[in-house]
Amino acid sequence: MSFKPIESTFFNQPTLEMAKKLLGQILVKETEAGLAAGRIVETEAYMGPDDKAAHSYGNRRTKRTEVMFGPPGYVYTYEMHTHCLVNVVCEKPGMPQAVLIRAVEPVEGIELMYKRRGDKKAINLTNGPGKLTKALGIIKADYGRPFYEKPLYIAEGQAPSSITSGPRIGIENTGEAKDYPWRFWESNNPYVSK
Repeated sequence: MSFKPIESTFFNQPTLEMAKKLLGQILVKETEAGLAAGRIVETEAYMGPDDKAAHSYGNRRTKRTEVMFGPPGYVYTYEMHTHCLVNVVCEKPGMPQAVLIRAVEPVEGIELMYKRRGDKKAINLTNGPGKLTKALGIIKADYGRPFYEKPLYIAEGQAPSSITSGPRIGIENTGEAKDYPWRFWESNNPYVSK
């Protein structure tokens, strides 16, 4: 398969819409070891200053969140529990919102993913935000890159026929924000995180 980065204009849409529109698109990372790609099957939206679960809650501007205050379509990576997580920056500059990519379905470079993950069960390769970054070779240093240029980019895929939504995962200490139905996934896809 050959992939090409999606146009930058794709990212000019509201965050909740972006969280749904990312489903079915292809997340691609090219490295010296090879190319690895997965179809995005699960996302979570983080709505910035008013969302207690967002890193930019209260307009918190730090070295870590700086990229979120810029234009849409950029990579926001950070580490949580030793795992690198990858997000797509959304909204116009000054509106620090992002969408976490939670799970992908492997489509290219699967042997490379096995090598990186050391997991022999296909279903476990990329069914979580830390698993998918390790499998694809996405690292914290990818922070600040545009998602519409190589080596880390989103390529056009195919939208799912059905999308399900529900509360986000792993944000228990965020008051009412833990209940917002801002997690979206391709219905019945086996690679959605557990």
